[in-house]
Amino acid sequence: MALFASSVFSLPLFKSNSDPYCLFSTKKGFNLGFQKLKTRRLHRTKVVVHFAMLSENPLIGDLIATAFSGGIALSMLRLWEETAKRGVFDQKTNRKLVHISIGLVFMLCWPMFSSGQQGAILAAFIPGLNIIKMLLLGLGIWKDDATVKSMSRFGDHRELLKGPLYYAFSITYACAIYWRYSPISIGLICNLCAGDGIADIVGRRFGKQKLPYNKNKSFAGSIAMAAAGFLASLGFATDSCTISPCWGIFK
Repeated sequence: MALFASSVFSLPLFKSNSDPYCLFSTKKGFNLGFQKLKTRRLHRTKVVVHFAMLSENPLIGDLIATAFSGGIALSMLRLWEETAKRGVFDQKTNRKLVHISIGLVFMLCWPMFSSGQQGAILAAFIPGLNIIKMLLLGLGIWKDDATVKSMSRFGDHRELLKGPLYYAFSITYACAIYWRYSPISIGLICNLCAGDGIADIVGRRFGKQKLPYNKNKSFAGSIAMAAAGFLASLGFATDSCTISPCWGIFK
C-alpha cells in the first residue's frame, strides 16, 4: 500500500507547457469543454469590465438616464392619451391625472442622474421638450388631437398655451436651476402636481362651500391642495434624505 502511494505521488503533476485543466482528464473532449468554459468566463469578465467603465463615466450615465426617463415620461403621456381617446375618464379628470402623475413620476427618475449641473441640465431637457411641444400644438403648427384632448378642458388647442405650457416651464425651471437637493424644487413641483391636481378633483366633487373672496374656489379644494402638496413634498424630501446630507434639515 505504501509502495502504491509513493508511486502515485511521485508522478509529475505538471508538465512545463501543460494546461492545468489536464489534471482532471486526459481526454480531448473534456479538455475542449474546459477551454470553452474558460472562454465564456473571460467573455463575461470583459462585459463586466466594460459595464463598470460606462457606469463610472458621468456623461454616459446621464445620457442613459435621460433616455430612460424620457421613455418613462413618453409612456405616461401615451397612457393618458389612450384613456382620453377611449373616454375612460371625463375630460377634466383625465387632464388632472396627467397633471398629477407626469411631474411626480419624473421626479422619481432624478436619482438616476448625477448630482452636478450636468445632470440637472440633461434632466431638464425632458420637460424642456414639452415646452416646445406645447408651443407647436397651441399655435396649431402641429396637429395631435389625442394630446390636446388629454391636456385641455374643452378640446381647444389654444388652451395648451396657458396651463400646460406654464406647467412644463415650471418643472423645467425648477429642475435646471434648483435641482434635486433644493427644498424649493421639491415643494414647487409637488404643490404644482399633487396639490393643484387633487384640489381640482376634490373641489369639483365636494366643494359646495365656496371661499368668500373667490367663488370659483372651495374650502374642500383648498384644504385638499394644502394636504396633498404638503404630504407629497414631505414624502419626496424624506426619501431624498438618503441621497444627500443637505437634506439634514428635514431630519
